Amino acid sequence: MKQLKYPIGKPNIPNEISSELLAEWIAIIENFPEGLEKLVSNLSEEQLDTSYRKNGWTIRQVIHHCADSHHNSYTRFKWTLTEDKPVIKAYFEDRWAELFDSKNAPIQLSLDVLKALHAKWVYFLKGLTEDELNKSFIHPDGNEEVSLKENIGIYAWHCNHHYAHIEQLLIRNNWC
Repeated sequence: MKQLKYPIGKPNIPNEISSELLAEWIAIIENFPEGLEKLVSNLSEEQLDTSYRKNGWTIRQVIHHCADSHHNSYTRFKWTLTEDKPVIKAYFEDRWAELFDSKNAPIQLSLDVLKALHAKWVYFLKGLTEDELNKSFIHPDGNEEVSLKENIGIYAWHCNHHYAHIEQLLIRNNWC
């Protein structure tokens, strides 16, 4: 069950983040929308409404979740650079995934959001200075301080994590 929930494991962000690692993470964020769209482009409505694990989200919910989550993350970057260690607004992702649009909307809506958002986000990330990358926000769950560098790694992981959820389901069901 843990393998189904965390198919690539939990995030492992090193204390020292090199410019090479940062570039790798940004490339993952940059390529995610196109890779995700290719992965799901031939799925039927029934397949899109299949859960990747028992009591898990459907493929459709995962795709809409990625658009919602990445939009929130982009906003957190902006807050961090315009405020002094802001306490970010957390959200109930599980509740968002149960909303009408997450359960029913065409996936192309979120795939289009991801393409546009990631293009803008990556352009933004590539322009950040070392000082800006070291700025941080406070996550309200445990008052954890998260640097923008770390958050880039977290979202590169998030892209790979949800891609793997869908890919593993496709493999298990012989849909690819």
